[in-house]
Amino acid sequence: MLVDPEKPTLSSDVTRRKFIAVAAGTAGAMLINPSLVRGTAANSAVRVGLLGCGGRGTEDATNLVDTGGTRVVALGDMFQDQLDIARKHFDDMQQGKGYTALDASQLFVGPDAYQRIAASKEVDAIVIATPPYYHPQHLEAVVAAKKHVYLEKPVAVDVPGALKVMEIGKRADGRLSLDVGFQIRDCPPFVELVKRIHNGALGTIVCGEAHYLAGYIDRPAWLNASPVERRLRNWIYDRTLSGDIIVEQNIHVIDICNWILKDHPLKASATGGRQGRPANDGDVYGNYNVVFHYPNNVDVTFSSTQFAKGWWDVTERFFGTKGTSQSPYTGPLGIWGDEPWQHPLSTKPGTAPQSFSVTGNFTSNLELADQEKKKAFVESITSGTFHNQAAKGAESALSCMMARTAAYTGREVSWDETLKSKDVWDPKIDLNKLG
Repeated sequence: MLVDPEKPTLSSDVTRRKFIAVAAGTAGAMLINPSLVRGTAANSAVRVGLLGCGGRGTEDATNLVDTGGTRVVALGDMFQDQLDIARKHFDDMQQGKGYTALDASQLFVGPDAYQRIAASKEVDAIVIATPPYYHPQHLEAVVAAKKHVYLEKPVAVDVPGALKVMEIGKRADGRLSLDVGFQIRDCPPFVELVKRIHNGALGTIVCGEAHYLAGYIDRPAWLNASPVERRLRNWIYDRTLSGDIIVEQNIHVIDICNWILKDHPLKASATGGRQGRPANDGDVYGNYNVVFHYPNNVDVTFSSTQFAKGWWDVTERFFGTKGTSQSPYTGPLGIWGDEPWQHPLSTKPGTAPQSFSVTGNFTSNLELADQEKKKAFVESITSGTFHNQAAKGAESALSCMMARTAAYTGREVSWDETLKSKDVWDPKIDLNKLG
C-alpha cells in the first residue's frame, strides 16, 4: 500500500488448482491438500499479493517468486507510481516463467487497497510491507480474510499494537501461516552458530555486545508532494510511522540476541539522540546506546547509528566460559575457544556497505537468508505445517520498544512496565486527505 524505502527496490480458477510448485528453477510440483490454500489450477504456484510496493516489499515478493516457487498476482499500494513500477517489475520477471501479465482487476490503489487485496479470491498469501504503523491493521484484515501472510518487521510501533499482533496470531494459529520478516533466523550460518551455542559451545554465557552501525538513508525530497504525502513516502524518517530506528532497523540485532539467549531482556537503560542527522529529515534518532539486562545476570550492550559516514557494520558477540561467538553480516562468523567452529568466508564479492545496509541485497553471511526464509514460508503452506511467528515477532519489537522508552525518558525501564503501556502512537494522518 505504501512504500518501503529502507530496503529499495508479489495470480485463476479457484476450484481447479490441486498442485503447487515449490522449488524455484525446477519443474517439480508437490501434491497438497487443496484446503491448505484458497483454491488451486494444476501445476500452478502459490498465488501471492504484495501490499506495499516499495523496496523491501518488492524484494520479498521477488524472492518468493525466484526461490519459493510462487507467482505474484496482485499488488496494492497507496500511490499509483509505486504500483506502476512494481507492476512492470513483476510482469517483466514473470514473463520468463511463462506467467501472464498482472490483471488490471488485481491492482489496488489508495487507502482501502489493503482491504481489497485481502478480499481478492485470486490470492493465497499476502506480503505486508507497508509502513510499520499500519502493520497491525493490515495484518488483522489479511488474517480475517483467511490468507497466509508474510509480515515484514517490525510487527508494530507501539506496545498496544504489538500485543494486538500477538492476539491476531492466536486467531491464525493452526489455520494459516504467519511469518515475520526475520530472515536471519533461517540463514544457514546463523542457524548453525545458534545451534552450537544452544548445545553448549560457549559454556555459560556471561555477557554480550552488539551493534548496528549504519549510514544515512537518503530519500527523495518529493518537492511537489504535500507535507503529509512526504511523510508517508519517507516514513523511514518519521518516528510514529516507523517506530524509530531501534524498532525499525536495529530490531534484527535484538532479535538475534533474544534467539541466542532464548529469552527477552528484563529491563533496559539507554541514551540516544538525533545528532548527526540533517535537521529537516523528520524526528527519528540517529544513534542509540543501550544496556539490556537479560535473565541469569547476562548484560548485553548495544549501539547503533543511522548517520555514519565511511563505516558500516552489524554484528553480535557473546562471551562464555568456554568460548566467544561472533555473528556479523559480513566477515568472520563462528565460535572461538574450546569448541571452535567458523563458517567459511564467502567467495562472492561484497556490495558497497551502504547499499548492503539499505537495499537488503545481501552477500557474505546473509547470502541465503532471504532465499531460505521464503522457501520455508512457502513450504509451510504447501505442507500444511503452518508457521506462527507472531509472538516471537512481537517479543523482539517489545524488547526494542523498552529500550526506546528508556532512551526517550532517560531512566531504566522494565519488561513488566513495558507490557503495561497504554501509549498508542498516532501519526494523525487521514489517508483520504493527502492534499
